[in-house]
Amino acid sequence: MSNLNPLEQSVRERLERYFTDLGDSEPRDMLAMVVTCVERPVLQVALEKANGNQSKAAAMLGITRSTLRKKLLAHDLQP
Repeated sequence: MSNLNPLEQSVRERLERYFTDLGDSEPRDMLAMVVTCVERPVLQVALEKANGNQSKAAAMLGITRSTLRKKLLAHDLQP
């Protein structure tokens, strides 16, 4: 039985699939890829749960509102 939480297990399974799909190719910038893929939906869900209130979303995420705004711009997500 795995000690991983369901989200961690899901990421692990997807990464295994990623390596399988790569075949003999070498992975590049894996961490940046994973962070980008995970961060975008986390930002979207936080904003949805906060009914678009950036201050509340930032508090849920444990970041400042300024940092949230920078991340939204980086992910081309309009507030």
